[in-house]
Amino acid sequence: MKDHIVQAGDPVLRGIATPVAKKDIGSPRITKIIARMKKALAKETFGVAIAAPQIGESLRIFVVSGRVFIEESADDEEDVPTPPDRVFINPTLSRLSRKKAEMSEGCLSVRGKYGTVLRHEKAGIKALDEAGNKIAYQGSGLIGHIFQHECDHLDGILYIDKVVQLEEDEDMQSAREKLKEKHGL
Repeated sequence: MKDHIVQAGDPVLRGIATPVAKKDIGSPRITKIIARMKKALAKETFGVAIAAPQIGESLRIFVVSGRVFIEESADDEEDVPTPPDRVFINPTLSRLSRKKAEMSEGCLSVRGKYGTVLRHEKAGIKALDEAGNKIAYQGSGLIGHIFQHECDHLDGILYIDKVVQLEEDEDMQSAREKLKEKHGL
């Protein structure tokens, strides 16, 4: 299946992903991979981000769903248009807060489980966008959490390697709802 999300146990999730050469950004191959990532993420009701290894491509790329970036200050989120998904190529975490917090976490590559992970409360990231432009972003709460989770994917680390408490959930819908409630998605 072309848009299949790779599951834990597949070696591609444990490898260190290869950086994308700047000259290749915008190439048909990289454009197609990003499109596959966006399509796979769009199919996931509660998915908030996806890394290239999760679709079987060992490249340093991740995509964050645009709905994560909807401003919390909006009176009625239903009237706010969803921003486009954001692409991060060759990302590096640039600044991490000293303060850490436990947060609920799940993963599209670890179905049927969710857990509590201790992560930095704030994280900065530097990367290239899908046009090859340098970008920098500071994120706190869920966004900072996502940056750390996705960068871990690019280094062959799954959240289950860092979990403080892991729970099985026969009803993944229930687990996703818990994450949705906790993070306001």
